[in-house]
Amino acid sequence: MTAVDARPESPATLRFPEGFRWGTATAAYQIEGAATEDGRTPSIWDTFSRTPGKVRNGDTGDIAADHYHRVREDVALMRELGVTDYRFSVAWPRVQPTGRGPALQKGLDFYRRLCDELRDAGIRPVATLYHWDLPQELEDAGGWPRRETAARFAEYAGLVADGLGDRVATWTTLNEPWCAAFLGYGNGVHAPGRTDDAAALRAAHHLNLAHGWAVGALREKLPAGTEVSLTLNLHVVRALTESAEDRDAARRIDAVANRVFLDPVFRGRLPEDLVRDTAGVTDWGFVQDGDLAAIAAPIDSLGLNYYSPTVVAAGSSESPSPWAGAERHVRFLPAPGPRTAMDWPVDADGLYELLVRLRDELPEVPLVITENGAAYDDYADPSGQVRDPERVAYLHGHLAAVRRAVEDGADVRGYFLWSLLDNFEWAFGYSKRFGIVHVDFASQRRTLKDSARWYADVIARGGLPS
Repeated sequence: MTAVDARPESPATLRFPEGFRWGTATAAYQIEGAATEDGRTPSIWDTFSRTPGKVRNGDTGDIAADHYHRVREDVALMRELGVTDYRFSVAWPRVQPTGRGPALQKGLDFYRRLCDELRDAGIRPVATLYHWDLPQELEDAGGWPRRETAARFAEYAGLVADGLGDRVATWTTLNEPWCAAFLGYGNGVHAPGRTDDAAALRAAHHLNLAHGWAVGALREKLPAGTEVSLTLNLHVVRALTESAEDRDAARRIDAVANRVFLDPVFRGRLPEDLVRDTAGVTDWGFVQDGDLAAIAAPIDSLGLNYYSPTVVAAGSSESPSPWAGAERHVRFLPAPGPRTAMDWPVDADGLYELLVRLRDELPEVPLVITENGAAYDDYADPSGQVRDPERVAYLHGHLAAVRRAVEDGADVRGYFLWSLLDNFEWAFGYSKRFGIVHVDFASQRRTLKDSARWYADVIARGGLPS
């Protein structure tokens, strides 16, 4: 009997809908390692992590969780947990090393092996085409602020669809384009580390355009009925008070955090207030005829990543910020309540609010929680166990919020826990642990945390223990 099998019986379960997808998620640069093997070339995160002062402790993703060499072991863990779906990302520089030209078959072979292992284990492969690892050569040519990068991405999407189209069940074009645009080019805390509000807004548009063009490339290559999606980290923005000034601060952040993506993708237009708010930064002249129609290509579902809410009031914040001009009108305040190791507030009601908002604004679009989870200061105790009751409580609260939203009419089709493995947590390096599987990075030993056993029980029940 395995540790996962040894779960207590419970008399009552708060069940989720039949067919609900129970998954977990990772990203290529955070877990794969093998940074120079089989033809892979540097991404912007390889360069950024080698830039002094950018990543805590000078950590890099060179080895990470060594998933490139441990696919079979990691898929076996997923099978043990009973997940129905696994969301992974394809490393652009592993498949198309310079961002141009033909696909590198050795790179595609790695993802073929991964998908085959998953399917043999009865797990649906869910592929994300872009989780922030832009080939460095494309950044050197201008990066996402340059329109040509969107064209290169559409070509890359077609290459991956050619190579994996018979294996992948769901395709996600982009993961969190807000982070790629505004953390990468606005305040520079993510790769490539540029600080230019105008460049951030151009990047946001070109990421939207890359998404739309990639949807077209995928539809052309993939079998009919294959699910095509997009994942956004939509912000739950709360005004500190009901004053007109504070509500206007929330409106400004909602425009540059949420509607900069939602309106072009689902309504084929730019938010008029965002264009007004950012007139001092850019005239939006980079938006060409036909762009918005391309961006609004229909998709089959919307992925949502949620961790915590944002509280704002009228005032001003320090620059550089990721808010493209809004920092002159908005100040940010800490939300109340307990905190994770990231110092993020724990607030499951925010996830409910987000799902209900989208129920009302996009009633025809199925929703999937593509990331939700928490970092805590986990460690293996002398018996070798990893006790993480805070994470269990966090996950229980957020899954309960999802279930409440479903009961109230939100069309939520699945939940992907972030993350399967402890990994390279971007600018925090290896100092933050989000996994439900503990990784000893020196030995690469994997250990199921208590939260992994808890999640396995939830999956087996089809819902939460009441």
